[in-house]
Amino acid sequence: MGSSHIFKVQFVREGKVWEIYAKKVTHGGLFGFIEVEDFVFGERSTVVVDPSEERVKNEFEGVKRTWLPMHAVLRVDEVRTSGVAKITAYEGGNVSQFPVPIPTPVTDPGSRR
Repeated sequence: MGSSHIFKVQFVREGKVWEIYAKKVTHGGLFGFIEVEDFVFGERSTVVVDPSEERVKNEFEGVKRTWLPMHAVLRVDEVRTSGVAKITAYEGGNVSQFPVPIPTPVTDPGSRR
C-alpha cells in the first residue's frame, strides 16, 4: 500500500477535548483501550506559537505509543492531511452518555452459569 494513513483522534481528558494526529490507531492489546502511535505534529515556520498545540506537543514529547480509555474517545477519523493538534473546551451541554457496562471476556468457558 503506497499511501500513508493519518488519523485524527478526539478524546476527552481533564474536562477538555484533545485532538491529536497519528499514523497508527488500533484496538491494541489492552482490553478497553485504543492504541495510538506515531504521532504527527505540524512543523510551523512562523514565529506565532499556538499555546494549545505546544501543550499537546509537550504532553506527548518522547511518547512512542499511548493507550486511551475507550470511553474517553469521541471519534477517530482517517484524514488526508494532518491538522493542528489542539485542546478545546468541552461543550457537552446538559446531555451526557448513559453509562453502559463494558463486556468482559470469559476466561474459563466452563465457569458460565
